[in-house]
Amino acid sequence: MEKLMISGGRPLQGTVTISGAKNSAIALIPAAILADSEVVLDNLPLLSDVAVYAEILEALGGQVSWDGQQMNINPSDIKSIPMPNGPVKKLRASYYMMGAMLGRFNEAVIGLPGGCNFEPRPIDQHIKGFEALGATVTNEHGAIHLHAKELRGAKIYLDVSSVGATINIMLAAAKAKGSTTIENAAKEPEIIDVATLLNSMGAVIKGAGTETIRIEGVSSLHGCRHSIIPDRIQAGTYMIAAAATRGNVLVDNVIPKHLEALTAKLIEMGVGIQEHDESIRVIGKDRYEHVDVKALVYPGFPTDLQSPMTSLLTQADGVSVLSDFIYSSRFKHVPELIRMGAKIRVEGRSAIVEGSALNAAKVKAADLRAGAALVIAGLTVSEGVTEITGVEFIDRGYDHLVTNLRQLGADVWRETE
Repeated sequence: MEKLMISGGRPLQGTVTISGAKNSAIALIPAAILADSEVVLDNLPLLSDVAVYAEILEALGGQVSWDGQQMNINPSDIKSIPMPNGPVKKLRASYYMMGAMLGRFNEAVIGLPGGCNFEPRPIDQHIKGFEALGATVTNEHGAIHLHAKELRGAKIYLDVSSVGATINIMLAAAKAKGSTTIENAAKEPEIIDVATLLNSMGAVIKGAGTETIRIEGVSSLHGCRHSIIPDRIQAGTYMIAAAATRGNVLVDNVIPKHLEALTAKLIEMGVGIQEHDESIRVIGKDRYEHVDVKALVYPGFPTDLQSPMTSLLTQADGVSVLSDFIYSSRFKHVPELIRMGAKIRVEGRSAIVEGSALNAAKVKAADLRAGAALVIAGLTVSEGVTEITGVEFIDRGYDHLVTNLRQLGADVWRETE
């Protein structure tokens, strides 16, 4: 078992280049199943979830070659094979296989997904969409069985603005007969990224990024080449780390508009921010003001940055309140931060964070973003070495983490227990 070791207290300095978006990649790879020829994905992040998806596609008969940041996917020989167990159990986003396989074969058997277990995330809105398109959906022995004689377009209103459901319905509807309208659709940039890929494959999708998405079904989709957007959550994490360590970091290969909610809060705290066309410079200060943060659906403050932001708020004067209106139980990082000396208490959907100095400790990442919070906390500690276990969670969302932090001047390394 690996652990991450951090000897903190050093301001981060230099430039970090952001990888392609994890939350796009895990939807774009299954979307390639819908094509009848090769799909090439560029700017692909080197993450464990991506490797699992490559394994899934190969198990279905697809040809996958992965070289650095490029993946070539030839789905022409993929078969409709039930996957109740195996690699689909390793990641949360395996549910995208449902929409992709249903869209191509009108059937699928996919085991209920795994991944970070910080809160149950039901797929009822996904199922609602599939049924509206004409599919029969049953849960048998922990696997979702989907079958349709044919898929037909429908008007679908999502009770919850769900990113996963929005993308899954897009995948299934792209080749359905007729028109599909998704109302109350999620607006995240990753949805636009998936729609861009599908349109490049020959789909007809309009309105991605708004609350109403319209899809005209087509009979076939072809291969294409697509470059994945930068990872706004990875970028935000490095921005927060730069501020927490009072550093000076240029975060390169970003879309600043995707980070507006975070940059607004950093500026409110007193962090120096310089925006450029494709980069953001973060200049740390000696003192920060307390702020209140509410994690909301996009374009609000991202729930995936709530945990890292908690670590930064321990470095601010006074008391800050951080509320998460997406996932009520996403505070598993708090007990570990308290072990490091943080003064935090959780009340319902909110964490009340009092500015405090942190100490080195042995802590454990309970999920991906909780791990990022502990890394940031460890970087702020001026004496001792912070040991973080649960590194496998961190590897799900941050490629080249140790290399990037070292290039920014951090004293970080891995050890094997």
